Amino acid sequence: MKKLLKTICIFLSAVLLSACGKEDYVYPNLITEMACLKTDGNGIGTQIVTDQGIVWHLQKDNRPDSLTADSTYRIISRFAPLNESEAQAYAFWKVIAPLPKPEKEYETIHTDPVSIQSIWQSDDYLNMVLHIKVKDQEHELSFIENGITANTDGTQNLMLTLFHNRKGDVEGFDQKFYLSVPLWHYQNKLNKGDQIVFQLNTYQEGMTSRTFIY
Repeated sequence: MKKLLKTICIFLSAVLLSACGKEDYVYPNLITEMACLKTDGNGIGTQIVTDQGIVWHLQKDNRPDSLTADSTYRIISRFAPLNESEAQAYAFWKVIAPLPKPEKEYETIHTDPVSIQSIWQSDDYLNMVLHIKVKDQEHELSFIENGITANTDGTQNLMLTLFHNRKGDVEGFDQKFYLSVPLWHYQNKLNKGDQIVFQLNTYQEGMTSRTFIY
């Protein structure tokens, strides 16, 4: 993903330089949303797939490269549609989207606090924008699977917890983080109507949870 970001930064620089001095330049209407970037067999990002299932094919002259072949990256994308199926990409930001791991696979559980900007569910992901106070240490963020429990009405509860290890970092300035839980991982375990209970430690509420219907 670092190579992806570097590629996009270089591309953006070229776009900005080419626009300098053109007073009549009209900036396109940009779409910014959380989506997936698909790569081909050569590790080139060729498609943006939105959570609504819309596929945008990227122009050949502005595709990110040096990525893992035949893979999917979870991203925040900024792009401009050119027609009904093609788009020009302007920027990508990394979304943290690891598969949840069972609690027993963690040597130590950390639930350091965060602030919630938003949490919402799409078909295949549980998405969130969080704010964390950071200074100069790299924080570790992932998802803990606490198990699936049965309810008396026949439905199930998938219990998840945000793992956040600030690694002793000082609570300095506020930084935004984008995360997605891959719900497609549970397509053979959950049924329509089951509940997803997501727990996290927050500055404002302490340990709290948000519930979503699968």
